[in-house]
Amino acid sequence: MTINLQLDALRSAYRDGSLTPRQLLPALRDKAAALNPDYHLFIHLLSAEELEPYLAALDDRDIDSLPLYGVPFAIKDNIDLAGIPTTAACPAFAYVPQCSATIVEQLLALGAIPLGKTNLDQFATGLNGSRSPYGACPNSVLPEYPSGGSSAGSSLAVALGVASFALGTDTAGSGRVPAALNNLVGMKASKGLISTAGVVPACRTLDCVTTFTATAREASQLLALTAQLDPRDAYSRSNPQWNDGSAFGAPRPFRFGVPRTQDLEFFGCAEGPRLFADAIERLKALGGEAVELDLSPFLEAARLLYEGPWVAERYSVAGDLLEHNPEAVLPVIRAVLAKAPGVDGVQTFRAQYRLQALKALCDKALENLDCVVTPSIGRPVTLAELEAEPVLRNSELGYYTNFMNLLDYAAVAVPSAFMGNGLPWGVTLFGRAFTDQYLLSVAQAFQQPADAGPATTIARNDRARLVVCGAHLDGLALNWQLKRRGATLVETTFSSPDYQLYALAGGPPFRPGMVRVKKGGVAIAVEVWELPSSELGSFLSGIPAPLGLGKVQLADCRWESGFICEGYGLEGAVDISHLGGWRAYLLDRG
Repeated sequence: MTINLQLDALRSAYRDGSLTPRQLLPALRDKAAALNPDYHLFIHLLSAEELEPYLAALDDRDIDSLPLYGVPFAIKDNIDLAGIPTTAACPAFAYVPQCSATIVEQLLALGAIPLGKTNLDQFATGLNGSRSPYGACPNSVLPEYPSGGSSAGSSLAVALGVASFALGTDTAGSGRVPAALNNLVGMKASKGLISTAGVVPACRTLDCVTTFTATAREASQLLALTAQLDPRDAYSRSNPQWNDGSAFGAPRPFRFGVPRTQDLEFFGCAEGPRLFADAIERLKALGGEAVELDLSPFLEAARLLYEGPWVAERYSVAGDLLEHNPEAVLPVIRAVLAKAPGVDGVQTFRAQYRLQALKALCDKALENLDCVVTPSIGRPVTLAELEAEPVLRNSELGYYTNFMNLLDYAAVAVPSAFMGNGLPWGVTLFGRAFTDQYLLSVAQAFQQPADAGPATTIARNDRARLVVCGAHLDGLALNWQLKRRGATLVETTFSSPDYQLYALAGGPPFRPGMVRVKKGGVAIAVEVWELPSSELGSFLSGIPAPLGLGKVQLADCRWESGFICEGYGLEGAVDISHLGGWRAYLLDRG
């Protein structure tokens, strides 16, 4: 029996009675057990007795009261599930937690059912999925290739159809590389957006919990349900209102960064350049404008992760075990961590200073972009290549991923194509922190152009658009109020032909009032500016009566926030609508 496990499809099946959780979960468990000898995807698959409390909790619940009612999910085995061992793929490290990680508690409260704990590169150190004493995880499509890691088993649980979604973690790319290699969406949300309380750290200052799903829409739904401030996690951060679930929608025309040719690296893969060029063209077809981006400071930041002092942060977790029982740790992991004890405070601070300088450069590069696109990996490597050169080949897999958390960016890996041998190939969209739902919106449109979301729902990011018609126009008396807040001019256009424009009494500064009317309206010349959403409140508070911000309809029928005037403010005002705009009025009056 083939069952569509995507969130909406599964919910529909539960609703119409064609399926129940008590029918589904045992069948999925049996399927996972049959797959496990070949794929090694689960370290611990929940038994029927261990599943029963979760199933029983749904027996008397209304499906409409639980957003994730009966949804099966898998948990990377560095994330705690109460009563089930957490191993981090190291038996000597294993412990049995009394309570679940915050993210797991959230999902259980929403009605989701855990299927088991998934395999990973030991201590989440690796991007390939072959560094585990529980067995290497082969690719879901071609077994001579790896699944990708470190969230290897989690990606396979979704790709092989035994879970609707799976939890992974991502410090250097562990939630994106496996997604790319298994035709999945891998969402690495902004740091702190999903709690890491109850997660075995790799680098605690950088770690993110991730999700693997079939579609970006599902990733958006999960993020909207779980992005909450957690008092258990000192690194938890509040999700800004502009990044809540309502921000997911159809992207309007956007600007996306594309790495310079000299910054791209495919490590000899002949298909990579063509597949990436095709992906760029698909983004253009969605309304994107490609802008060349110097990726070199991003790549320099990436090298700091393993060549710099952050390896000592990894050592803080496994170091005690390494010192007292080194044979419990895999040789390749020991080699990665070997230099950590020699890292001193001076080196650490120097690296932090360099990282901050690089972040300033990278943030500046992203300033006027909505997102950046890169390949998710340079080229796939075989299991044989990994065995021959484990550190080099693993490093190549992280070429486009290692910098992301160091620089505090959000990222989503999205399927793009299949290579000639049938192996999945994908791209990653990344952007400023707290633009997660916007990135997922672009990813959804890229992945399924015909299902990019209702046309009336426009994707939002951390920038707010503002229509101005008077003294805030470019170069005029109050324009500095926008530019000082980091605003940029997006377009010069007209309102819909439904407005009248008045020169208000008083001044200086002299100001117009724009009023929507049922009859006798004209199109008014306006400008659309974009400024950081965090600056919109201070801008609004400085607008004197009778002006304010409301919704203004533009010539192409879309609505944007903009200046409007209250009716009482027209006392003593002069109707200048026939001039068609404020600049024309200023020229007319000399």
